[in-house]
Amino acid sequence: MKMPHLSKNVDVSSSYVAVTDQVSHRIMVLKADEWAKGREASVVWTWFASASNGFKGLEASWGLPTDAKIRWNERLGGGYWMVVTDSRGLAAIVPYPQGDSRQWGWNVGGNPHSAELLPNGNIAVAASTGGWVRIYTSSQGPDCGDYVEYPFPGAHGVQWDPERQVLWALGDDDLVALEITGSDAAPVVREVHKVALPTRYGHDLQPVYGNTDRLWVSTGSHVYQYIKSLNDFDESYSNSDMISRANVKSVGNLPSGQVVSAVPDQVIRPESGSSSNDWCTARIDFVNPSMTGILPGAGIYIARVWNPDYN
Repeated sequence: MKMPHLSKNVDVSSSYVAVTDQVSHRIMVLKADEWAKGREASVVWTWFASASNGFKGLEASWGLPTDAKIRWNERLGGGYWMVVTDSRGLAAIVPYPQGDSRQWGWNVGGNPHSAELLPNGNIAVAASTGGWVRIYTSSQGPDCGDYVEYPFPGAHGVQWDPERQVLWALGDDDLVALEITGSDAAPVVREVHKVALPTRYGHDLQPVYGNTDRLWVSTGSHVYQYIKSLNDFDESYSNSDMISRANVKSVGNLPSGQVVSAVPDQVIRPESGSSSNDWCTARIDFVNPSMTGILPGAGIYIARVWNPDYN
């Protein structure tokens, strides 16, 4: 489904949530506030990699999408861009909402779980099985596969920080800040900060929108807010008793403050069309105010607040 062209002045973040649906093999952008009105969430946009939209020869590396983010980028000529990853190997940048071409795309392998579009047009990719964070020089063209690598066991999340000019990355046991220097064509990565996680198996890393000093960090057993200035993990943030739980695959907050998260199905819900595996769900949970959104038959891996801002 195509959306009209969006200018930078259009608010794309007020109520939109994107999901990576591993049943339909698509990225779906939802107008999630419809659930609060007792209606089905409106699907306003969908996308999947195919030969017809610039991914000929890369179709086998798409099918289990793991992340999707929207960014505004001046170096790519302005406009909105979506970065996506897929467990089968694909990492890509595509124009949003057009979705009809490949700005950059590569089968990076390693079970990529997250990507971030850097201000200079390069892309950062975190791969869990590969155990690395790579900066690919996507600014140099759609087929440029050059990269610089930071070894990082269990790499699951990457998030650019425009204030500190670092790339935050989340792995099995640590949260790190990476400084990226050098040139667009030949970047250099250096670790400038590292802190051990309070609990193991870091999974999702997102900004706490409305507070540039905090990051959402989910692990295998908890959801924290990391306070950058204090180098500390907060477990007593507002509504933490409802938000922090085991196995949270994604967590973030809308500009309103409402928190959105996704946890794999723990029980079979035949009435909602439960997921066909043990790492996805058909349900999205909201807190402050609390509500539940269900997409019958879906296999949602992450539910991502559709906000183009880095923090």
